[in-house]
Amino acid sequence: MAKTLELLFLTEGGKSATLSVADPIEPVDVEIVKTAMDAVISSNVFTTASGSFISAKGARVVERNVSEYEVN
Repeated sequence: MAKTLELLFLTEGGKSATLSVADPIEPVDVEIVKTAMDAVISSNVFTTASGSFISAKGARVVERNVSEYEVN
């Protein structure tokens, strides 16, 4: 099972943007995530078609299950 921490941001244009972090440390420490998101916003490193990140919207861990089958 692959897990990803998704950091959700609001942009200047009022749209959502997501940054994904593979294999997050669990349990997720919400205070550390919030501090990291604030650092991303203040550094202004990322920009999208709808502008820079202006606020943290949320965070979530997404778990993905993949089942592969041989068909040959």
